Amino acid sequence: MATNDLMMELQKDSIKLDEDSERKVVTMLLKLLEDKNGEVQNLAVKCLGPLVSKVKEYQVETMVDTLCSNMVSDKEQLRDISSMGLKTVIAELPPASAGLCLTANVCKKITSQLIGAMGKQDDVSVQLEALDILSDMLGRLSSTLVSFHQSILTSLLPQLTSPRMAVRKRAIMALGHLVPSCSPALFTQLAEHLMKELSRGSPGANTRTYIQCLTTITRQGGHRVGEHLEKIIPMMVKFCNVEDDELRENCFQAFEAFVRRCPKEMSPHIAMVIKLCLKYITHDPNYNYDAEEDQEDSMDLENGEDDDQESDDEYSDDDDMSWKVRRSSVKCLEAVISSRRDLLVDLYGSVCPTLVSRFKEREENVKADIFLAFVALVRQTKPPHGSALDAGAKEDPAVTLLTKQVPTVIKALHKQLKEKSMKSRQGCFSILTEMANVLPGALGEHIPNLIPGIVYSLTDKSTSSNMKIDALAFLHVLLSSHTPEVFHPHIKVILPPVIHCVEDPFYKITSEALQVTQQMVKMMRPLEKQSSFDAKPYVKDVFSSTLKRLKAADIDQEVKERAISCMGHIVSHLGDQLGGDLQPTLQIFLERLKNEITRLTAVKTLSLVAGSPLKIDLRPILTEGIPILGSFLRKNQRALKLNTLTALNIVVTNYSDSFKPAMLESVLNELPALIQESDMHISQVAVMLLTCMAKVCPSSLAKIGGAILPEVLHLVHSPLLQGGALGSIVEFFQALVLTKASNTGYSDLMKALTGPFYKAKSSESMSVHRQSYYSVAKCVAALSSACPKESSGTVNNLIQEVKNQRTSESVRILSFLCLGEVGRTTNLGGHKELKTVIMEAFSSPNEEVKFAASCALGNICVGNLEEYLPFLLKEISGQPKRQYLLLHSLKEVISALSAESLKPHVENIWTLLFKNCECAEEGTRNVVAECLGKLTLVNPSQLLPRLKKQLSSGSPLARSTVVTAVKFTIIDHPVPIDSLLKECIGDFLKTIQDPDLNVRRVALVMFNSAAHNKPGLIRGLLTAVLPKLYSETQIRKDLIREVEMGPFKHTVDDGLDVRKAAFECMYTLLDSCLDCLDIFEFLNHVEEGLKDHYDIRMLTFIMLARLASLSPAAVVQRLERLVEPLRATCTTKVKAGSVKQEFEKQEELRRSAMRAVAALLSISEVEKSPIMADFVNQIRTNAEMATIFESVQGDPISGAVESMDTS
Repeated sequence: MATNDLMMELQKDSIKLDEDSERKVVTMLLKLLEDKNGEVQNLAVKCLGPLVSKVKEYQVETMVDTLCSNMVSDKEQLRDISSMGLKTVIAELPPASAGLCLTANVCKKITSQLIGAMGKQDDVSVQLEALDILSDMLGRLSSTLVSFHQSILTSLLPQLTSPRMAVRKRAIMALGHLVPSCSPALFTQLAEHLMKELSRGSPGANTRTYIQCLTTITRQGGHRVGEHLEKIIPMMVKFCNVEDDELRENCFQAFEAFVRRCPKEMSPHIAMVIKLCLKYITHDPNYNYDAEEDQEDSMDLENGEDDDQESDDEYSDDDDMSWKVRRSSVKCLEAVISSRRDLLVDLYGSVCPTLVSRFKEREENVKADIFLAFVALVRQTKPPHGSALDAGAKEDPAVTLLTKQVPTVIKALHKQLKEKSMKSRQGCFSILTEMANVLPGALGEHIPNLIPGIVYSLTDKSTSSNMKIDALAFLHVLLSSHTPEVFHPHIKVILPPVIHCVEDPFYKITSEALQVTQQMVKMMRPLEKQSSFDAKPYVKDVFSSTLKRLKAADIDQEVKERAISCMGHIVSHLGDQLGGDLQPTLQIFLERLKNEITRLTAVKTLSLVAGSPLKIDLRPILTEGIPILGSFLRKNQRALKLNTLTALNIVVTNYSDSFKPAMLESVLNELPALIQESDMHISQVAVMLLTCMAKVCPSSLAKIGGAILPEVLHLVHSPLLQGGALGSIVEFFQALVLTKASNTGYSDLMKALTGPFYKAKSSESMSVHRQSYYSVAKCVAALSSACPKESSGTVNNLIQEVKNQRTSESVRILSFLCLGEVGRTTNLGGHKELKTVIMEAFSSPNEEVKFAASCALGNICVGNLEEYLPFLLKEISGQPKRQYLLLHSLKEVISALSAESLKPHVENIWTLLFKNCECAEEGTRNVVAECLGKLTLVNPSQLLPRLKKQLSSGSPLARSTVVTAVKFTIIDHPVPIDSLLKECIGDFLKTIQDPDLNVRRVALVMFNSAAHNKPGLIRGLLTAVLPKLYSETQIRKDLIREVEMGPFKHTVDDGLDVRKAAFECMYTLLDSCLDCLDIFEFLNHVEEGLKDHYDIRMLTFIMLARLASLSPAAVVQRLERLVEPLRATCTTKVKAGSVKQEFEKQEELRRSAMRAVAALLSISEVEKSPIMADFVNQIRTNAEMATIFESVQGDPISGAVESMDTS
């Protein structure tokens, strides 16, 4: 009891011991370890743990000395308890990184004694304990034992030949823990020793041990084995041919470890590994599969199954080890499939048929692994993210190959769905689920074969819960990925078992079953198209079973939510057939709305029911429901607010006739607080709700002027307004001005919109944010188009404002933008003086006014092409000084018009643009390029070849314009030009090798844009383009020049921009085309970048952090070479007299480097590497570096990426 009390005390933080009591406690506890009572001994061991951190260092050493000497004692019980004590102490020692010398000293003490214990003992159990403790210590604190590594290795190697298997196994484990942190020389010594032993070539138990050891080492520190593989692989292949099944199993386990851990070095051997795997996956010498098949064909299936059972018992399986070979070869195949997506098409040719033919495997464990390997193959076939955008791209060849295999796979699986064994049925379902996900719709014609198996798994008495859940999950995927017609014939069979599962007492089964029911309700009566299927007979069953779950209050949260959702689908798809049951059900929904736990799901379901084309009668619940929904708009939960606004929108649209304005007041009162710039999305949905009210029940908006309108106007003048939110406000004004409600007339709204600009002081023309000029102009134009009678007066006023020289700059800018927006939708041909007014503004001293006039000209031209386009083109040719502004106007025209209206003018514009594509000013050239790119989209089949032709022509300036134009033809959504671009983008990319620096830079920017927006365009070309891209990342001495600035010499690197563009491309490729890159080659260049200029180092640090999460194995392999540049950056000091910017730059570099270090440390093996451990120690001991490191640990890695322009 006393020991127990001591333990309780030690676990408290408050306890402090003086030296004397420390000594007493330690001596006492060590004595208790020899107590006769086992209980007391156990408690004493438990006390040792907390003591470690409480007592002085020398006391811990005393404990360790005593425990170690007890380890070698003759009494077995004392030995056991002491080894437990040592393990406890090791587990409690502070980690090496904390930098305390206590850990190092204690470890050294234990290690020297353990090595002795292993060497001189005849007693195996002592050896086992010693090995076990050593393993523990190396696993946790390996880096503190560097000085002992050599002696540990020397004492462990002889243990590999021990006659006892347990000793050999533990020695292998200890070696595995030693590998990640030992020096390269030591590792080579270990590898050489293993290879020397293996090359003796006499296969016996020892050979197996050496191969197991190699496998463990590869798993733990795999990248280092890579350089020895050339010698190892031939030996392994030789051992595979020896008639010893366990040896073969070890060989395949080794192959699997090599494939996973040394992918690059294994590349040349992959074909041979696959061949060996395929040979041994069918290795089953004691069993004749053909006999079984003949039997099945000749007899009825049922009898066939019984006969199989008998034939199984004719020989004993105990001595048959061949299944181990089959299993290990399948696992090795799975490793190949998972790690080599590039070989997918070949794998379908070689591996897929064999895997499918092995679905008949008789050994359960092996069959499960075969299923897993096939699932891995199907998963790899799923097109990687990003390539889904490339519409027009041909179907992935692997997908086509998988589609061809579907009938064979179904044939092999559908019998197994009826088997007794649950493990194999679950395997079947996992394959079928993956296939339904990767090939939606492909299982349609095979559904009749699959239904009996699903029903069997749902109804069989002996089926486990997990089995039912898997079957339901597969059924859900199947229903979601196929059209309703395919299922209609089977609903009769499949619905009863599913309904039965809804009533299952286990909540997970109920929850899955409700999800399936919901999907089936959608199938029975799809709302989007007419269906001939008659759902009447099933409505009652589905409804009553769901209702039972919906009413229950004491069930799991997940079931509650799914029951509400499922009932919502029943009401919205079959509501007209529920008769008298409908209203009571809606009342339950109302109850669920009032409950905090279920309200979000209830709101979503309400939206669904209100939007149903069956026009369900919701009037009875609206009177009480609308105020409840209104109150949700006050809640803090964002999802609830958004869903409530959506629900209200649908309800107001569909049920406006049953509203009284008073009902909506509770909602209107909540809206002003939601229309805020802090959350644009919620503001957008709230304004959409207002628009909806203005259209269907304008009377409800009588009091809108008070609180709501000011908020909307505040939003219009906000610099953050754009996109969807701006669109919703424009629509709102158009609807509002037509409601004729008080103080929302045309002139009132106009005043409210433009007021702030008149108040702005003329000196500070941009006191109102630039974005709000554009927003207000769009709203003014919307009002004009809604009230055509008033609009001509408005236009005259605007023209007067612009002409009047006394008008403030801000009003002139706004008036020009408004003219443009109005002119976009209405023809302003009647206002003759407009052209001269705009052309005069082009000579204004204020840049903003010029730019606004340029936008206005472009937009007015959109609304009146016949008159304005010829005028614009004439001015571009005739006014070289104003060319930039006029070209901007032309860009507006090309961006806004549809292909049809532009076609007749393409020739004139094209010729004009090419006259200007060699302009010396880069800004003008960029606008020309953008116009050319957008014009090409109008008629790609004719214009793209003409662009291509220009590549070979003349000056570098023309080439750079053409390449930039191609960048503007690549947009992030599918367009007709994609397929044409795919064919010829290679020619444009050849300019990456252009002799002119600037052309190379824009070619890289264009390549980056393609990789970012449409990776499919360049995937096929990467093998050709990557070497050129990588060569642009090199520092070129010939581009670095010295400039004399007074007494100082200053170096200028002209190649920096090109290098930066190349590294940006590399970063983009990591996200979009990772599977096409050779990561090791890629890392070579990242490594160079880590020593480059400030901008490039910043980029490569981010890349390194990204790589640490994308392909940790490769980064670990290169760690030694990556750490040095990071260390150099972190330890560089800025010269004392430098300017402030220099200090800031260096600070930012350090932070970025530290982020990369933190990302590297998130890979578990990195901490164990000696060079990294040393660096981390250096960071922790230097106060300045330690504080930076602490501060970046919580930072998101992509901090700097956001600001990087990847357009």
